[in-house]
Amino acid sequence: MSFPELLWSGPVGEVRGRLILAHGAGAPMDSPFMSAMAERLGECGVRVVRFEFPYMAERRRNGGKRPPNPQARLLECWREVWREVNAREPGAWAIGGKSMGGRMASLLADELQPAALVCLGYPFHAAGKPEKPRVEHLAALRTPTLIVQGERDALGNRERVAGYSLSPAIRLLWLEAADHDLKPLKVSGFSHAQHLQRTAEAIAGFLGGSASWPL
Repeated sequence: MSFPELLWSGPVGEVRGRLILAHGAGAPMDSPFMSAMAERLGECGVRVVRFEFPYMAERRRNGGKRPPNPQARLLECWREVWREVNAREPGAWAIGGKSMGGRMASLLADELQPAALVCLGYPFHAAGKPEKPRVEHLAALRTPTLIVQGERDALGNRERVAGYSLSPAIRLLWLEAADHDLKPLKVSGFSHAQHLQRTAEAIAGFLGGSASWPL
């Protein structure tokens, strides 16, 4: 198995934070969502590294759709990337990702001891299975964490998440009328671009230790 390709972006000198960002289950590291987030984070002073899990890299090479690798392989890929990024560019790196990528990062956060954890559209339960939440490890999480979640996310809306026991290390930023991709309903008066910008600014403030980072 070849080592994951790393896609670097954002400032190299003065930075507000550093973030290794993993993709979700169905889209690659350079999807419109991932690219837009990396660009906006860079404009906010955040250095970003993206990578692909083995199944997604294989799909890029040979085409066709493939299901995600078993969880153990996804976690090992995360560990490999963590070691390589820190070897190439030492610093106070945070980890996180979109949906599944963020969930895998959350399972390793206390083990790897990054500067912080950032989850974009956390899958609090599988699609259509709210009776099987994926939150047990979040109750004892020690890593400073920011979860950016749409209020109407089908994998964890505001009402359902309010019933979970989450660690005090976790801070939630709720985006008005937004779905799992942080995209709001048109009638809300917000645009997707506005929500992505607010997300990037919140992450930059969170990683930079700003007491007034936007919520």
